[in-house]
Amino acid sequence: MLTIDLNSDMGESFGVYTLGCDADAMPYVTSANIACGFHASDPSNMVKTVRLAKKHGVAIGAHPSFPDLVGFGRRAMAASPEEIKADVMYQIGALWAICQAEGVKMQHVKAHGALYNVAEKDPAVAAAIAEAVKAVDPSLYVVCLANSPMVAAAQKVGARYVEEAFADRAYTSQGTLVPRKQAGSVIHDVQAVADRVLSMVKNKCVTSIDGTVIPISAQTICVHGDTPGAVEMIKTIRARLAAENITVKAFGA
Repeated sequence: MLTIDLNSDMGESFGVYTLGCDADAMPYVTSANIACGFHASDPSNMVKTVRLAKKHGVAIGAHPSFPDLVGFGRRAMAASPEEIKADVMYQIGALWAICQAEGVKMQHVKAHGALYNVAEKDPAVAAAIAEAVKAVDPSLYVVCLANSPMVAAAQKVGARYVEEAFADRAYTSQGTLVPRKQAGSVIHDVQAVADRVLSMVKNKCVTSIDGTVIPISAQTICVHGDTPGAVEMIKTIRARLAAENITVKAFGA
């Protein structure tokens, strides 16, 4: 039987500012990556999001980033691997404390934005993230871009990991994500996204932005909660997977 996890970035509101459709999307995903205050969110929003995930039985993960509230964590910073490791541990710890208070267990850690993008290319940054996760709690999974240095780093460090694909992001022919500044980097056609997810799960491949078919083996697929039409997209993906008798559940279940 084929199984897959659907994850989404959550808890990215800040103070009085609301971002994403967490309440509407949460019932349809199986893992939530919760912002930890460095690129978005704050303690109150973190508590609110953990409680929402708990209510819907959604697995919880920390979503650490570079310390970049103004740029939403999408700007690379000149941080050393030691600084990155400390920053990631700090953010995991913040969410871990809230999970403890709410009586839920963390499942994973997934880097956000520029930190993720740098880690998918730089083995030293990937290793810093994997080391931070393993140091805090060896039972946590590191979410890694499929076929990237992140996977090799997690293996070398001895951290648990899963490989991830993106439902609504375009790929280059090298298997990396197309930069957001480039036209076509985010896919908005709901049916096209559902077709891509089905291909990722059943055929273990995805078509790049230039038409190249790339092999991909993922245990979790990300749908961005702040993409316009995200809830409809997630519902459509769930319906297509159900029609193919594919089980959707958290990878750590």
